Amino acid sequence: MSAAAASVTRGLTRSQRFQWDPVMVAVTMSLLLVGLVMVTSASISIADTRQGDPFFYLERQLLFAFVGCAAGVVLATVRADAWDRLGVVLLIVAIGLLIAVLIPGIGAVVNGSRRWLRVGPLNFQASELARVFVIVYLCSYAVRRREELRDTLLGFVKPMAPLALAAGLLLIEPDFGAATVLLVTGVGLLFIAGARLRYVLILCAGGAALLGLIAVSSAYRVKRLLAFLDPWSDPFASGFQLTQSLIAIGRGEWFGVGLGASVQKLFYLPEAHTDFVFAVLAEELGLIGIVMIVGLFVILVWRSFYIARLARDAGLAFQSYLASAFGLWIGLQAFINIGVNMGLLPTKGLTLPLVSYGRSSLVVTLAWVGLMLRIYHESMLAGRTATARLGESRA
Repeated sequence: MSAAAASVTRGLTRSQRFQWDPVMVAVTMSLLLVGLVMVTSASISIADTRQGDPFFYLERQLLFAFVGCAAGVVLATVRADAWDRLGVVLLIVAIGLLIAVLIPGIGAVVNGSRRWLRVGPLNFQASELARVFVIVYLCSYAVRRREELRDTLLGFVKPMAPLALAAGLLLIEPDFGAATVLLVTGVGLLFIAGARLRYVLILCAGGAALLGLIAVSSAYRVKRLLAFLDPWSDPFASGFQLTQSLIAIGRGEWFGVGLGASVQKLFYLPEAHTDFVFAVLAEELGLIGIVMIVGLFVILVWRSFYIARLARDAGLAFQSYLASAFGLWIGLQAFINIGVNMGLLPTKGLTLPLVSYGRSSLVVTLAWVGLMLRIYHESMLAGRTATARLGESRA
């Protein structure tokens, strides 16, 4: 064996060690830490009043953060192509979960919505896991039917059928926000995978019209959707959440009123530790805090697409699509949550990923981060292997 070949062999041996993405880990842990701090601050009063323990929500968020991290570590050890092979099975499981929550006695009703499965003493929001499984199926389809997807309308319509079914089941719960995120992420993924722009535009126009009809079919939905345009016209009813959120954000000014000093969280702002934790953060940390949290999400989305490009360049199509889907999903959900808090979008029941209190959302998001780390590892390994083979052939 030549010296060059021996050097390559040693390099490959070293490269077998797991390649952690320091940026993805650092940003995820930063968002998680900010979330733990803000959930504690936003919930301490309500937890003390309702549960008799001011750290009730922190303890549970911390517990499920450990569960999510453990799930992420486990997924980081599983080859990504295993999920590719299980695409159809995961789709069936996802549809089964979304149907199960609608069955009385199985699905639990919370705040008028049937979104949860009761697992012992806990409620698990099935849509969080189901959405991931549907996206995995779409990534698998994009790899298996690449030419059909790129060249024909039928190739684009086929994966839209299960995607529309899943979104329809989410609307029945009802969970308008989750359905929107799933549809936009799925269509965006198919476009990245090669679906023609005209097909995407036609579908988007039709989907927007259908969602509009669904929205106006109920007086409750219409009132809720339009309340954000002028929340001050009814500040004690339909506009209550948004007006309190805007007051909180306005009080924050440049540097905030100080960590823990929020007034709006004291029984004025509903769901202060879940859907509206961003408003509490803005009040306590000000514009500086807003820029920090938005910047972290921008970096997380950018890193996701960077990993997707690494996987693509390494010839790992499925992994590339999955990383792109994560970037689309995390960016879209963060954008919607922040937009709702600032009155730019109608009120939706969506959490701020990794920040809001939400056990199911937190566990699933951290598990997906573990999958992203696996994709990064496989992409780096494949890239180094290709480089080593090129060097060996030249030698």
